[in-house]
Amino acid sequence: MTDDGADGSEAAAADAEPSDDEVVRTAAEAAEGIVFKHYDQSTVTDLDVTVTFEEGVLDVDVYLNAPEDADPDREAVAQEAVETAGEAVDELFAE
Repeated sequence: MTDDGADGSEAAAADAEPSDDEVVRTAAEAAEGIVFKHYDQSTVTDLDVTVTFEEGVLDVDVYLNAPEDADPDREAVAQEAVETAGEAVDELFAE
């Protein structure tokens, strides 16, 4: 028997998947980042980013209230925010 000082916990930690909370936080931050990349914070009158991650399924919903004449289109920005949230979570699992 050899004792190299490693008990396997480091290898297990490296293989561990992110926690559900980390997944939700990553997705929410990514979605909010996209919204505020396109609009000044003072322009957005309401933003609701709802993220759930249950049983390996990510669900992201973005409600964005910005002026109707805002450029770019608020629905397009909300969709980009949802897509970016998913991509951020994909990257999190790839690490």
